[in-house]
Amino acid sequence: MAILGIDIGGSGVKGAPVDTARGELLEERFRVPTPQPSDVGSVVEAVAEVAAKFTGYDRVGITFPGVVVDGVTRTAANVDKSWLDAPAARLFSERLSVPVSVLNDADAAGVAEVAFGAGHDQRGLTMMLTFGTGIGSALFLDGTLIPNTEFGHLELDGKDAELRASDRAREQEDLSWEKWAGRVQDYLRHVEMLLSPRLFIVGGGVSKKADKWLPLIEVRTPIVPATLLNNAGIIGAAVTAGQAHGHPGGFPVDADQPS
Repeated sequence: MAILGIDIGGSGVKGAPVDTARGELLEERFRVPTPQPSDVGSVVEAVAEVAAKFTGYDRVGITFPGVVVDGVTRTAANVDKSWLDAPAARLFSERLSVPVSVLNDADAAGVAEVAFGAGHDQRGLTMMLTFGTGIGSALFLDGTLIPNTEFGHLELDGKDAELRASDRAREQEDLSWEKWAGRVQDYLRHVEMLLSPRLFIVGGGVSKKADKWLPLIEVRTPIVPATLLNNAGIIGAAVTAGQAHGHPGGFPVDADQPS
């Protein structure tokens, strides 16, 4: 039976059933706008609206834009503060009447890329960074997820890095690709200094335009665009749910997933 993956983003909630052995969507994804305000009750209903479009699944994986520990949302930087310490996995499971696993959105995207995409078979320290409403990060050591890293909140030029180098910052400040790439480069060099990863994978909506800015980045670490693009969160959420066996949070995902 298929597993349903749902990705909660700053602007949209989208989902689809996933073949977790191949890392592919089984149906065209369905999307609704993220409610504003994005309080707990409204987002739970938006997730239910997405889930109602599909049948034939027996468990659901859901991404959340914040720290998630054992199915409880611990931070809410880009969603309503009512999500602080909310029992998200239980709330979603009660509403959908199936087992639900919840994990950080960048972790989910990273899980998908390590299992099926640009991070497959990579050893050492791999770092996935998603540039969107904020900056999400996912860290893997030899294919195993180290969950809930929040490197988008490192300080950059005296501010939260995501306030300077996210895709939202680029749009809000009407930055040229060259100007924005300079900020991203400063951020990546800071991360390099702290962690010395072997590979950067960049995702988020802006990864679809990687040709406009990635060639402008000069860092020591190899850097590649994500290959699963906007489907990564959905796929990673479903993979995590498939491995969780009823556990509300994410489990490590090995890079040697079947492909």
